[in-house]
Amino acid sequence: MACASCSTKDGSPKGCKNNGTCGTDSCNKLTVFDWLANMSVPNGEKPFDFVEVRFKNGRKNYYKNTDNLSLSIGDIVATQAQSGHDIGMVTLSGELVRVQMKRKKISKKPEDILKIYRKASQKDIDIWSAARDKEEPMKVRARQYAIDLKLQMKISDIEFQGDASKATFYYTAEERVDFRELIKVFAKEFRTRIEMKQVGFRQEAARLGGIGSCGRELCCSTWLTDFRSVSTSAARYQQLSLNPQKLAGQCGKLKCCLNYELDSYLDALKAFPKTDVKLYTEKGTAVCQKTDIFQGHMWYAYEGEWMNWHKITTAQAREIIELNKKKEKVASLEEYASDLVESTKVAFENVVGQDSLTRFDKPKGGKKRKNSKNTRSRNNQNKNKKRPQNKNAKSNAKKTTK
Repeated sequence: MACASCSTKDGSPKGCKNNGTCGTDSCNKLTVFDWLANMSVPNGEKPFDFVEVRFKNGRKNYYKNTDNLSLSIGDIVATQAQSGHDIGMVTLSGELVRVQMKRKKISKKPEDILKIYRKASQKDIDIWSAARDKEEPMKVRARQYAIDLKLQMKISDIEFQGDASKATFYYTAEERVDFRELIKVFAKEFRTRIEMKQVGFRQEAARLGGIGSCGRELCCSTWLTDFRSVSTSAARYQQLSLNPQKLAGQCGKLKCCLNYELDSYLDALKAFPKTDVKLYTEKGTAVCQKTDIFQGHMWYAYEGEWMNWHKITTAQAREIIELNKKKEKVASLEEYASDLVESTKVAFENVVGQDSLTRFDKPKGGKKRKNSKNTRSRNNQNKNKKRPQNKNAKSNAKKTTK
């Protein structure tokens, strides 16, 4: 099976007792929640005869159930391939498959339709599992062969077909690579049909998976299927620092999550005047230095006095701009900024109950000093007690010598 906690018996997954839909990364990758599963088909309507089948690392395809097999989510099936058959897991069935195929614009022409042969037997699953076990050591050797041939490419993943008759090598490269000699080496060493497929860096990260800087699994490997272009303007609109180390994901490209809240920021910025519009006052010309989208504030500085910023609201900025259009000037920005002066004092609240916030700031050396003084006085008393005993002992020793 896909994860180590699952085992198979008669073609059905066992072990985790979740019928192939467990919450681990490998069995629950790029799944779709079937919200139409509890709804019955209207009278006279036939259920949709296509199912969604997932293969290794989120690769999915749609197949027609021509033999009317009773298939449910988690079943292992043998599907049609270009040559031979492939083994995959059913991840979606019913009317929601029709919606997914329409959204992804998958053709239903007879020459493009692929079929499901049968439910996978235990022999099919054993061959499939044995082929999957070969993939990791093959990847190590394949990378070494590519390095020996001095090819500027990286082999990121290998996927065997379900009947172990073909191996697909996924690789990434900056430029076009002539790998004809490499295919000859692979065919000679691995004794199987070879297919080379180039993927982008985002697709490579989606196949391999990982943990992002947010602490969660990568979006591209769990639920994100369409990769939209991300530009640096998305970071500028959200007022993020243009630091490539923080804005780049594991694929080396800009993070896809920069587009998630971009529309909300663009809607909020519609209420702001353009930052390149200057404010003309009797005191001087003011230029925008900073904006606060959440609170609706803008900071302006006079030309020549760049260190002194004046905070005003967006409504005040629009009011000044409208007056400037009428060729009128306000006295200064200080009149508007004086209403927004806030105290810089921070009031701390007692959130610990009756305990003082400075209870850990008290010095703890007082007791040690007292203890040291007590020990010194005790030692002096003991010495005084021992001294007369020593004198008597000396006098007795003198008498005995006489």
